[in-house]
Amino acid sequence: MEAPWRQGGRGRGRARPGDELAARSGAAARPPAPRGRGGARAAPAGTIGQGASGECRVLPSTRAARPRAGEPAKFDEIKKANQAAAKKLVEDQLSSSSEDDDEDAEVKQGKILDKTFTIYTSQTDGDASELERTRQYMNEAFQSGAMTCLICIASVKRNQAVWSCCGCFCIFHLVCIQKWAKDSLFLVSSPLTDDDFGKKDYPWPCPKCRFEYKRSETPSRYYCYCGKVENPTVDPWLVPHSCGQICEREFKPSCGHKCLLLCHPGPCPPCPKMVTTTCHCKKAKPVPRRCSAKEWSCRLPCGRTLLCGQHACENPCHAGDCQPCPRVSKQRCVCGRQTAERLCASPQWQCDQVCGKCLPCGNHTCEQVCHAGPCGDCPRSGKRSCPCGKTKFTLPCTEDVPTCGDSCDKVLECGIHKCSQRCHRGPCEICRQEVEKQCRCGKHTKRMPCHKPYLCETKCTKIRDCQKHQCRRKCCSGNCPPCDQVCGRTLGCRNHKCPSGCHRGSCNPCPETVDVKCNCGKTVIKVPCGRERTIRPPKCKQLCSRPPTCHHSTQEKHYCHFGRCPPCHQPCQKTLTCGHLCPVSCHDEALVKQTGSHQSAGPWEQPSEPAFIQTALPCPPCEVPIPVECLGQHEVSPLPCHSAHPYSCKRFCGRLLDCQNHTCMKECHHVTKLNSSADGKKAGPECSQCEEECTKPRPAGCPHRCVLPCHPGDCPSCLQMVKIKCHCKLSVLYIECL
Repeated sequence: MEAPWRQGGRGRGRARPGDELAARSGAAARPPAPRGRGGARAAPAGTIGQGASGECRVLPSTRAARPRAGEPAKFDEIKKANQAAAKKLVEDQLSSSSEDDDEDAEVKQGKILDKTFTIYTSQTDGDASELERTRQYMNEAFQSGAMTCLICIASVKRNQAVWSCCGCFCIFHLVCIQKWAKDSLFLVSSPLTDDDFGKKDYPWPCPKCRFEYKRSETPSRYYCYCGKVENPTVDPWLVPHSCGQICEREFKPSCGHKCLLLCHPGPCPPCPKMVTTTCHCKKAKPVPRRCSAKEWSCRLPCGRTLLCGQHACENPCHAGDCQPCPRVSKQRCVCGRQTAERLCASPQWQCDQVCGKCLPCGNHTCEQVCHAGPCGDCPRSGKRSCPCGKTKFTLPCTEDVPTCGDSCDKVLECGIHKCSQRCHRGPCEICRQEVEKQCRCGKHTKRMPCHKPYLCETKCTKIRDCQKHQCRRKCCSGNCPPCDQVCGRTLGCRNHKCPSGCHRGSCNPCPETVDVKCNCGKTVIKVPCGRERTIRPPKCKQLCSRPPTCHHSTQEKHYCHFGRCPPCHQPCQKTLTCGHLCPVSCHDEALVKQTGSHQSAGPWEQPSEPAFIQTALPCPPCEVPIPVECLGQHEVSPLPCHSAHPYSCKRFCGRLLDCQNHTCMKECHHVTKLNSSADGKKAGPECSQCEEECTKPRPAGCPHRCVLPCHPGDCPSCLQMVKIKCHCKLSVLYIECL
């Protein structure tokens, strides 16, 4: 479906709502929508456009857009969808640390950490050695993909509501932990009856550390790490999900002081306050120490009296009670008959001899083993009962009590019937009465001796508490035992299977962690199992150690990376044929566009060959300037080495011809020297020959031209005959002109 504003803005001939009414009422027709530069029609108000910088923005509305009749619902729906898309675009720009992955982000991250630790380090004179554990949690908050919800195995972004466990400080999505708590409580309370449900506050565990929380502690709102601010705003200059205020949580173990860091993930560091305290044995003078390390030992002997009461503790000053005395001494047993070397810490001991002292009756001896105090009266003195307990006799200790002759009537092991024998010594026999017995599951009955149990062969078909498997136990009483099979379902990490017993509900998150390494393996980060496929490897600050792939012995310094090394930009420095070194950048692995002979059948066919291939290019022609003289030796010009050979300077040759009157008018050319002593300005065989007439001035009175072509030296005498008359004009003579 096309957007209403696009439908209304296309073509001037399309009628818009209200035009017909305006025409009927005589109102002037609305002018067409204004066009922007280049004739493009301006976008309607309220739509999403693209600014000069490329970002999406909502164009300001000057008047309400009027959809076509019958489409107000569609227009509102599309308008809401566009507004939601614009809002999502803004939120994605502030999403999580996955976008802050350049060098500027690392500098920014360092500033945020320094700001968070400022108050703490001011108390410790700049010592931040105790902050390493907290720094690790904060680095994970910035690291791409390091903060992972173990329930859904997805990244935790800046703009998402989260919850942090107070036991392991693991961070989960608020929605995920709420569902986890609800499912855990349901699984615990589902076996209960309706009368028992809700009477006991059953706990739910943390998915990672199994720390138990009460039902009332189920999170319902999104708070910062310190719990002061609800729904903390997304601030790029704060730790994600932090309010930016001082933490002020109580230290654990409690010392009376509060955390001085800004609101932060992970555990609070040790207390940095200074207190005055003495050692464990109280012998040394009190000294000022950090509150987190206020218990100390002076290393002097303890000196406290041990429990034996004879010796003193020789261990160095220590906390708690002294250890048992380690010395050995001779100790008598309780009865005093034997003496043995034993630890001073355990003076009371018994030997293996029977007492054997004569009892007051004078007929029997004490049968107790090594005891202290008097032996007591004879156990056979006084009134004694018969074996069944119905009759009592007063007899001397030397006589045994007789049986009374009455029936025993003691309850047998079955708990139902009584012994029918006469009073007797020793245990009663087993119950042999035949009774109608019901099996344990209650489905069958059988007449059999009372002492024998009756189990039928019927297997229980009830479903166990896992709601998956049948009990299958023979003659089950209905109280089926828990399922003894292994769950075996694939966990959310897709790498391991659930090792727990078969259960209902979701499996616990995979407890394993995976090391994600850089290419060289020296930089490692631990991520939850399953995230290693989506998280980017850590940035390594080690230099790449791969051998160069070009002709250079060493490659340019660059950091560890995956994939091919970047192109080498070192000077080639290969020796050219002219003897110079190639000065251009290395071209052993240049990208050249592939010009394959394969002709695609159409635009739908994917290219079968890459657009560019990597190949070695020959060195370019040498461009070192070489001074070269032109052919006619008129000038010397610097020329590139690859084209450094005699050239024509395009001037006239200018060498003096043999006539000694004119110069060579050819373009600059090579001249062969006939001998080494020849003048450099004299014409050679390659120069032009002078074909001019002699133009030298004639002697006075000679009107004739020189009969020779252009020549050096003086012209010869004119021998041409001329006719001259005498003075009177009567005689004519023929004489030479000279």
